[in-house]
Amino acid sequence: MKVSIIGSGYVGSVSAACFAELGHEVICIDIDEKKVQMINDGIPPIWEEGLEGLMQKHAEKNLIATSDYDYAIQNSDISFICVGTPSNEHGNIDLSIVGSACKSLGMAMAKKDGFHIVVVKSTVVPGTTEDVVLHLLEEHSGKTAGKDFGVAMNPEFLREGKAVYDFMNPDKIVIGGIDGRTISLVSELYRDLECEVTRTNPRTAEMIKYVNNSFLATKISFSNEVGNICKRLGIDTYEVMNAVGKDFRISEHFLNSGAGFGGSCFPKDVRALIGKAKELDYYPVLLESVVEVNDLQPIQMLELLEENVGDVKDKRIAVLGLAFKNDTDDIRESRSIPIIRKLLEKGALVAAYDPMASEHMKAIFEDITYCESAEEALNGADACLIMTEWTEFRKLDHEFSGMKNKVVIDGRKMIDPDEMEQDIIYEGLCW
Repeated sequence: MKVSIIGSGYVGSVSAACFAELGHEVICIDIDEKKVQMINDGIPPIWEEGLEGLMQKHAEKNLIATSDYDYAIQNSDISFICVGTPSNEHGNIDLSIVGSACKSLGMAMAKKDGFHIVVVKSTVVPGTTEDVVLHLLEEHSGKTAGKDFGVAMNPEFLREGKAVYDFMNPDKIVIGGIDGRTISLVSELYRDLECEVTRTNPRTAEMIKYVNNSFLATKISFSNEVGNICKRLGIDTYEVMNAVGKDFRISEHFLNSGAGFGGSCFPKDVRALIGKAKELDYYPVLLESVVEVNDLQPIQMLELLEENVGDVKDKRIAVLGLAFKNDTDDIRESRSIPIIRKLLEKGALVAAYDPMASEHMKAIFEDITYCESAEEALNGADACLIMTEWTEFRKLDHEFSGMKNKVVIDGRKMIDPDEMEQDIIYEGLCW
């Protein structure tokens, strides 16, 4: 099938490369000419495991990029909206980029003969596809939804760092369309994947995405709250959750206590669902608590730090890990950001290291020391905060010997204190 992808960010790039791998003809649409050129050269605009190989394999064959909407729509049957949906200052979803894409799409569709399908893959609150996207397309195309063109919602469930694998090996595919014809045609795109397709309406598909992410975020905040209690009781929360996770009704996934969740999805999606609920005059107490617990977790680390080193003013604090999780360079909502901000407010000297994310963090913090290795960051440090689950941090040993005061605050249970030197003070966040 012939597919066009609007937006070449995280979801758009991965979707484009994977649809090409499934044998479809793919055209990426982006207003950023630099991204267009990169894709045509087989270079992904973002880092994601396995993505570069797919783009190089399909570039200029069945995967190309353009900034010309008219060309892309005339040469495709289905268009995916994969643009960003950030939160506004009140935490509610900002649909301005989606609206702009719909306007451009509609104007291009006005010049095309034949049935065309528009699929929303961006994460949007329930009601957006039918109440916003559909009407904008009708307004700017002069055509009628359901008759001249189809509209569907097809949420993504991709883990950053494993997105290519997740796309090609899905545990669920959800397609919410305004009519059976649209749902059937979109389903055809995934015909070679061994996964059942959930067929529903757009509003339900939108809700499935939000509930999916909000539930995972809830498991994390629940585990962190339990971990905070366990810490005060002298109990290893990991031992507790390992046993709890054996219950098939619960499962072991997302029960690891630590510094909290970040990234482009969980924080934004939970806040958006909270905002939508309040629009409906419902106060979502549990979801508000999920966010509150997550916001407070990094502060717990600072309290442990100050308990062990006292006033941090003019002290060198090593922060290991800047990405919100391992195997990505994404720093959005990283738990390191509030930690570093608080440390700077208290006058600490921050030395940071991350295998991939330092360049992105420089856009937020210019005046901290960025190091080329964990050993460099730890050299002369008064304390160390471990913020991201990079595998290399599990192997730290002699690197601690260069610290001035050997205090390690572990926010991700990366260190086994029994294997550390005797003179190191180790504090686990929740254990």
